[in-house]
Amino acid sequence: MALMGNQTLISHFILLGLFTHSPLHLLLFSIIMVMFLVALSGNGLMILLINIDSRLHIPMYFFLSWLSLMDLMLISTIVPRMAIDFLLGHGSISFTGCGFQILFFLTLLGDECFLLAFMAYDRYVAISNPLRYSVVMSCRVCWLMVVGSWLFGLVDGLIQAIYTLSFPYCGSQEIDHFFCDIPAVLKLACADTSLYETMIYVCCVLMLLLPFSVISVSYLLILVTVLHMRSAEGRKKAFSTCSSHMAVVSLFYGAAMITYMRPQAYHSSKQDKVVSAFYTMITPMLNPLIYSLRNKEVAGALRKLLARCPCGAG
Repeated sequence: MALMGNQTLISHFILLGLFTHSPLHLLLFSIIMVMFLVALSGNGLMILLINIDSRLHIPMYFFLSWLSLMDLMLISTIVPRMAIDFLLGHGSISFTGCGFQILFFLTLLGDECFLLAFMAYDRYVAISNPLRYSVVMSCRVCWLMVVGSWLFGLVDGLIQAIYTLSFPYCGSQEIDHFFCDIPAVLKLACADTSLYETMIYVCCVLMLLLPFSVISVSYLLILVTVLHMRSAEGRKKAFSTCSSHMAVVSLFYGAAMITYMRPQAYHSSKQDKVVSAFYTMITPMLNPLIYSLRNKEVAGALRKLLARCPCGAG
């Protein structure tokens, strides 16, 4: 600890966590650990299938493999730390460790926002302009989109992590959350953070609304194109290829908007923890399930992989 005038600056925080050690919370903790394992195996399998099956080497699945990697990293940033804290009975985290958790969390969250927008644009080009699809969505363009997603997320994460930890913290050490979420951390600052909280709110709104606008426009144009299709089979196929992505977008943006587009005055720690658990644990678990269950190509690649395995051959 360091002294600031007659106040003592803290060098670490204590995460209060998501659960207490009651029988019900022990059951909920067990469920979350099962979800964590399902998310790891589901996203890992999705990445494996896309990389080993040549039929999936197209832009749509290229983006999907990166989405799976981001989901895998996002849940791994939060859940293992939360599980260790729960099992040890305390959640002490250093000042630096808290900063890195904020950085990784916000970077991955920003990455997913922009990647989902690029995935929607990819579907728009594939359905509305199929003859030029291979030219517009070239390998170079796809890589630029992925790199752009990472850069946008990293810049946002760096700025917010550095600025958040630049405030003096000299009061309570207890963060009423299961990870270092910025609103929960700022409540412990010994300085006026109202201007910064307003800036965060505006930044988060822009980070969510800009990609969401691209998604909305892309799907509006897709809808117009589909309604002009003469073939019922063509309309069915177009809706089928987009439905999985729309489900993922609804889950991710719904939870993120509830959290980050509400003014700070309307937040409560209990609500924030529940919603945060949704997009840091439930969404990464559901995404590979949504894409695998509703996608014939992914299901076919999985059957092909199982047929190669000795256990599948027997």
